[in-house]
Amino acid sequence: MIAKPTIPDLLDRPGSQIGKPVSRVDGRLKVTGGARYAAEFNTPGLAHGYIVSSAIARGRILAIDTAKALALPGVLQIFTHDNRPSLPWFDRKWKDDDAPKGSPFRPLYDATIHHALQPIALVVAESFELARYAARLIHVTYEADEHRTDLRAAKADAFTPGKDKGGFQPPPKPRGDADTALAEAEVSVDLNFSQAVEHHNPMEMHASTVIYHNDGSLTVHDKTQGPINTQTYVCNVFNLSTDAVRVISPFVGGAFGSGLRPQHQLFMAVLAATTLKRSVRVELTRPQMFSFGHRPETLQRVALGARKDGTLTAVIHEAVQETSQNENYVEVVVNWSGQQYRCDNVRLDYKLARLDTHTPLDQRAPGAATGIPALEIAMDELAAKLGMDPLELRLKNYTDVDPNTGKPFSSKELRACFQQGAERFGWHKRSHAPRSMREGRQLVGWGMATGVWDAMQGQAVASARLGIDGTLTVGSATADIGPGTYTAMTQIAADILGLPIDKVSFQLGDTNLPMAPLQGGSWTVSSVGSAVKAVCDRLRDRLAGLAAGLNDGPLKGLKADELIFADGFLIARADPSWRLSITEVMRANDLLVLEDEARSIPYYKSQMQHALGTHSAIFAEVRVDEDLGTVQVTRVVSAVAAGRIINPKTARSQVLGAVVWGIGMALEEESMTDQRLGRFMNHDFGEYHIPVNADVHDIDVIFVEEHDDIVNPLGAKGVGEIGIVGVPAAIANAIYHATGKRLCDLPITLDKILGA
Repeated sequence: MIAKPTIPDLLDRPGSQIGKPVSRVDGRLKVTGGARYAAEFNTPGLAHGYIVSSAIARGRILAIDTAKALALPGVLQIFTHDNRPSLPWFDRKWKDDDAPKGSPFRPLYDATIHHALQPIALVVAESFELARYAARLIHVTYEADEHRTDLRAAKADAFTPGKDKGGFQPPPKPRGDADTALAEAEVSVDLNFSQAVEHHNPMEMHASTVIYHNDGSLTVHDKTQGPINTQTYVCNVFNLSTDAVRVISPFVGGAFGSGLRPQHQLFMAVLAATTLKRSVRVELTRPQMFSFGHRPETLQRVALGARKDGTLTAVIHEAVQETSQNENYVEVVVNWSGQQYRCDNVRLDYKLARLDTHTPLDQRAPGAATGIPALEIAMDELAAKLGMDPLELRLKNYTDVDPNTGKPFSSKELRACFQQGAERFGWHKRSHAPRSMREGRQLVGWGMATGVWDAMQGQAVASARLGIDGTLTVGSATADIGPGTYTAMTQIAADILGLPIDKVSFQLGDTNLPMAPLQGGSWTVSSVGSAVKAVCDRLRDRLAGLAAGLNDGPLKGLKADELIFADGFLIARADPSWRLSITEVMRANDLLVLEDEARSIPYYKSQMQHALGTHSAIFAEVRVDEDLGTVQVTRVVSAVAAGRIINPKTARSQVLGAVVWGIGMALEEESMTDQRLGRFMNHDFGEYHIPVNADVHDIDVIFVEEHDDIVNPLGAKGVGEIGIVGVPAAIANAIYHATGKRLCDLPITLDKILGA
């Protein structure tokens, strides 16, 4: 017999966990050193590998002399294309979940050199220091061929890529006659842009620790944004079963897209471990982090035509982007220009040019972070020509429908972003004329821009295990590259089952957990979060059914929607005095554990009928030294509409980091190629400049309220990408307002300011 409960004090019960600024549940582990990364898992007898990189950009290896290195005591083996084990022939074995169309790069496959810093040998020794020293004793003889690494020189041979299985959408067909409309426009602008190569450069460099077990199975600790992707790659390339390969990656020290594809240190570590039958670690040095994918160099042209009242009459956006010789890496660069504003005459064109470089790789907001700044700088130039406020011009051409498809947006609170961002920034105080605001020798400029990113959802599976003590463990094989995935998933689960945060734990980064897609594109909350919601909804319904079935219980016959789950209790909505704890329900049903699994499936029908996106408005203030040309970004306000915000604290952190990166894109980040050598020359943090504390001042983040019940069951869109998209343009436009100089080549370094 279950005793009738007394009236609970519901005033002290926690409300919804979703929307609360919960501190990172994994934060203590990270700040105390308890979080272990790929290169921090140790095992007895661990050997260490060091990669030897190519000194030329294109050609062939004629000979590799390893005798001196092999003679060193403690050097176990040196792997090259000459002595590697047999490897798969067909491309499909080398493709991963993020591979573009083409033939993936195969380390140590043959004597051909495809790009500078290509891995050409692996030294394996008893210590990292010994392996590194031995690598210096290896002598390589090359036959160099003429290389091509200059995008401007290769532009004439650019080609138009088609659709691929990775989801790339070529630009839509032209609307109207943009060229004629441009020629007849009352006011027009026509600008050329360039975006430099950028490398991801996360704090944690890429590493793989492969633990070899006596039965030949492997435990792989890899820096990855997709443990299942890593597992599939290893199994395919080395002909292993999934039962023989477990990938574990609980913590990732930043990735920004660099972990979407398996990098060559993973191949090297598995090759050495399976051949030598012992555990091996291979980690890249900072210079070697410049040996694989990057944000591609891009050349663009944006031309806009308008009536004198600011109505757009023509939009032309053309882009040429680099790719490698063996794969067609593509980005959605120009399509945004047909979506962002209302215009009847639009022509968009996107081409690729092959260079002797490694295949580029997705980097935070790929395509959008490159294409939208060009459009938004052109819009600012058009506003200047019209004598119109840049914000007014954007509002004049606002659209609630995606002009590329004719579909309405599932939600779009961009007007609110404009209004709230401008109010917070004080935009109404901006003087129109360039060089009209100053403090002493500092020219002050205010600029703004719009941002947009897709709101995507993929399929994912989550498992859940609820104990009789009210503790819940939820899991999915996703990753956490830093956005706060552990925390967001914990909040979603706790919210649905009405549990305190400290009663819930979320597991990730392990291929023994249910399937999850790659973490990237701001879709993890949408995809994995929806799976967590689904499995917790199932547990909730089961608990409700168990409680309703207790003949002598206070909740007899009640349905799930007639109950409130709070603080570990099931409570009748009609009379809060009637309740049962989760422990009481499970004990009465002789259950110690409730387990379930569920898959999130996108709302394909309704989603296909709408355009899905996140939007932002960015306002920036710069101060430019009139004599030296140095730029300080002193204020940024970023107003973001991204649906339901699961955790405003971690979401704000994502946008803050994205704005800092946007400052780097605008002013500092650039991988410089010596065209004579065909290689990046500034491959370290001494020469590759990124924003530091002195470069970052006031950043204000606003999350605009936005409801969306179409994008996914949670109504959340993700904020990882949207925070960076418009920032470079807002800064460039502020520099124009400060100096009167329209600079279209990013990054905008002081030599460009002084030389303009």
